[in-house]
Amino acid sequence: MKQLDLGKEKIGKLLLSFSVPCIISLVVNALYNMVDQIFIGWGVGYLGNGATNVIFPITVLCMSFALMLGDGASAYLSLKLGENKKEEAKKGVGNAITASVIISLILCAIILIFLPKLVTLFGGTDAIRQFALDYGYIIAIGIPFMMVATTLNSIIRADGSPKYAMLSMVSGAILNIILDPIAIFKFGMGVQGAAIATVASQILNFTINIIYLKKFKSITLTKESFKVKFKQVSKIATLGISSFITQIAIVFVLTVENTLYNKYGAVSKYGAEIPITVHGIVMKINMILTSIILGIAAGSQPIVGYNYGAKKYDRVKQTLKIVLIVSTIISAISFILFQTIPEQLIGMFGSGDELYNEFACYAFRIFLMLTLCNGVQIATGIFFQAIGKPSKSAFITLSRQILFFIPGAIILSKFYNVMGVLYAGPLADGLAFAIAVTLLIIEMRKLNGVSEKEMKNDDKIGEDTKPTENVIITINREYGSGGRYVGELLSKKLGLKLYDKDLITMVSNESGLSASYIEQNEQKVKDKLLMNFNSQYYNNLTNDDNLFIAETNAIKEIAKKGPCIIIGRCADYVLKDEKNVFKIFLYSDDENKVKRAVKYYGLDEKDALKQINKINKARQNHYNHYTGQNWKDLDYYDFTINVDKFGVEKTAEMIANIVTKNVQYK
Repeated sequence: MKQLDLGKEKIGKLLLSFSVPCIISLVVNALYNMVDQIFIGWGVGYLGNGATNVIFPITVLCMSFALMLGDGASAYLSLKLGENKKEEAKKGVGNAITASVIISLILCAIILIFLPKLVTLFGGTDAIRQFALDYGYIIAIGIPFMMVATTLNSIIRADGSPKYAMLSMVSGAILNIILDPIAIFKFGMGVQGAAIATVASQILNFTINIIYLKKFKSITLTKESFKVKFKQVSKIATLGISSFITQIAIVFVLTVENTLYNKYGAVSKYGAEIPITVHGIVMKINMILTSIILGIAAGSQPIVGYNYGAKKYDRVKQTLKIVLIVSTIISAISFILFQTIPEQLIGMFGSGDELYNEFACYAFRIFLMLTLCNGVQIATGIFFQAIGKPSKSAFITLSRQILFFIPGAIILSKFYNVMGVLYAGPLADGLAFAIAVTLLIIEMRKLNGVSEKEMKNDDKIGEDTKPTENVIITINREYGSGGRYVGELLSKKLGLKLYDKDLITMVSNESGLSASYIEQNEQKVKDKLLMNFNSQYYNNLTNDDNLFIAETNAIKEIAKKGPCIIIGRCADYVLKDEKNVFKIFLYSDDENKVKRAVKYYGLDEKDALKQINKINKARQNHYNHYTGQNWKDLDYYDFTINVDKFGVEKTAEMIANIVTKNVQYK
């Protein structure tokens, strides 16, 4: 963002700059999952591939913990660096790494002990079972290396070294490609050879990332950093919980698919093994093309967010248009390939009998019949994430799998047996597409109706009096206490610039988040489970975290410019180390809060108190979450005032008198 002007640079150039790294990372990761199956298919046969599909949910389950700690630690690192708390930042990173080691060893032990039962749980049939056990026991040994490497990958990106993280991933993938044919064909080790190649690549990835521990740019890790503190680990896990839930959802879907194929495939002419094997291969091929679309859409996120926040809606619409067109073209290419050459696509993974090839053709042509719609769904989901509407984004992202596919597969399989699972694919794609398009059309109509007038410039104070010292007044206030009006009166009395609503524009430009999102969601902590469903593919911070960091930076810049008054936004905490900072808390009784809220904010009198308490609870949660202090701890403030006792005018006068007695004015 510092090198490219998101508000002026050509959209095409910006998309290339942001999307290409995303595409490379996602495609490499998708290929990583495919390599084993290609060589196993030729060296072992489709039963070997079925085994890898049965073990895959286990690796995704382990990955969910690694991503939770990695994404959570990267968010924690960025937040603490933004607060200039390097000691806490390095303890957070160290704790995440230690926790990853401990959890990975526990999971490794559990998998080794209970692997036979897990194979049955995830759809392993009698024919596949031994292959799955041979493959799974070796993969389990590599779990600690895989999990720690994954955790470190996220942290390394957050430390400002995305190229190093990518190098680690690519190096592991290349080694896997080299070792697979050697182990499978030269030494005749079958699925065990493929598993050894995978574990070796994970060890390489792990080693490269461990080397980085001494190369951190932002912090210096010490032995003390790695001592586990439950409170910090809990905080990190909370920040990364969205990534965990996303991966667990995948495990759930895979389990349902394999179970249905096992149950209904067994009574079909295909048997259980062919559907389980073929479906896993089909989805991994589709993952390559989906990764390209996802990379393009994720790359558009900062462009859309920045211009939406800057009210440059034409650029927002232009970016969205390009993303939708390119995504649709890629989806169309995918559709053509899946419908015309399914035999050649499945043939890359080895040969099979007539029934194997027949079901593969059905899987491509039926299950992926409406893959043409997927580009729009993915692009729309990330668009809503970019403009600060995570609930809609998460709904679009999860609707296909959780809301439509799983229920559809369960119901249709009862009527059409194994084919019912295939029919559930286009059903889910069509419904998810309809929802995405409907929400997008509604949003575009709103966008077209939004006024694009420039926000008023309130820089002029209009008073001759100025403090000779850099005095800053921070006001935390209960909703309905009249605190904002007190701030306006103080601004006039003391000749200080008041920062409240105009902070929104500054923060929007800093964070790339939309002004409407900031206005609706600042000083709140909500949708923490939803924010990462799309943004995790591009960065490791939720919009809430990005917003807090941007507000922190904006407040620090404001403090440097000169004397001022700042309403809310944890300014008292952000500037606690500055001189001449007056920390004020204003409150009021319920009756008067309701009267003000009804009169000035238009709340319904019957529901006003409930709404007021809800807003104040949100403010308190936000403050406590990001400062670690109690918003209502009155001992923390320099002075607290019950506005009802004195009135807003008298309250402002009292504060002004206290400030002028302690700070020199000219």
